[in-house]
Amino acid sequence: MTSLESHEPPYEEYYRVSSTSARLITTARADGRRLIAVGTTVVRTLETVMDDQGSTHPGEGWTSIIVSPERGDTRSVHALLTGFHEPQATHLAMLEAFASRHHLKLAYQAALNTGYRWHE
Repeated sequence: MTSLESHEPPYEEYYRVSSTSARLITTARADGRRLIAVGTTVVRTLETVMDDQGSTHPGEGWTSIIVSPERGDTRSVHALLTGFHEPQATHLAMLEAFASRHHLKLAYQAALNTGYRWHE
């Protein structure tokens, strides 16, 4: 999920989901397993290809979905693994869809205190 400058909406991103991946994701959800996205693009992609009944469909194209607290809960994944992002980055809106701003501030402060580096 990239944007030119702080507080700008992210660019559209290209995605491709194979029929095998779509089937595995749908089966995992049906079995009640947790789905953890690795990266913000994965979240946007899966939000794009999942229908209202929770089935993931194969496909490819460009997604313009913006995941944020205002949009509501994510339907496709339960958690997100990502790097640390600049405080003004639009990535933080997506992170706030998974964790409260207070929790994110605590995590960022702990990271700064122990020498973690920013995402880029």
